[in-house]
Amino acid sequence: MLDGKTFLAVVPARGGSKRLPKKNILDLAGKPLIAWSIEAGLQSKYIDKVLVTSDDTTILKIAKKYGADTLQRPQELASDTTSSIDVIIHTINNQNNRYDFTVLLQPTSPLRSSQDIDEAIELLIQKKADGVISVCQMEHSPLWANTLPENNSMQNFLRPEIKNKRSQELHSYYRLNGAIYIVNTKKALLEKSLFLSNNIYAYKMPQNRSIDIDTQLDFDFANYIKIRKLYE
Repeated sequence: MLDGKTFLAVVPARGGSKRLPKKNILDLAGKPLIAWSIEAGLQSKYIDKVLVTSDDTTILKIAKKYGADTLQRPQELASDTTSSIDVIIHTINNQNNRYDFTVLLQPTSPLRSSQDIDEAIELLIQKKADGVISVCQMEHSPLWANTLPENNSMQNFLRPEIKNKRSQELHSYYRLNGAIYIVNTKKALLEKSLFLSNNIYAYKMPQNRSIDIDTQLDFDFANYIKIRKLYE
């Protein structure tokens, strides 16, 4: 709780994963991947409850072992096409909508810390916001990118005004990093979205804590960083 507001952290972790099978329970630096997000939520000064929602009994057992509350998710909310907001709405309704804010902590962001969570919540209260979403600066400017036609011609690939610009001369761009979503619970239900239409702010995170695991390469990189930190 902060400033009289309550916070429910939701860690969604379905059992199926096509690109990286069973990724939510793979061993990352000595712990199941999901454990890192559970622990970050539990170590937060402001999170009132950490709840793991899953269709997989193994994941739910691991979540309980690491101190999280659990919610059995119905199969219709565990497919490849299920959206995060559908899972969040199911969870909010299960909790009788009794928390002021819902905090989505995706298990695929194991480098996000409890300090990141607390600073994002503090930003929310400071701004009197309805939502805060974590971002990081893009590794490369999107102005250097474009689509290609079938013949791979690069005519008009770059806009004329940036052809002779150095990367340092371009504006900084930011992307969602998937680590933290904080949303006013009632407004999330009303708009059916984690990205509210207004009164929403960005919490900036460094790139080295912004890995979002989707592939084996992502996992290996995150594992390397975690292990290196453990021995620093």
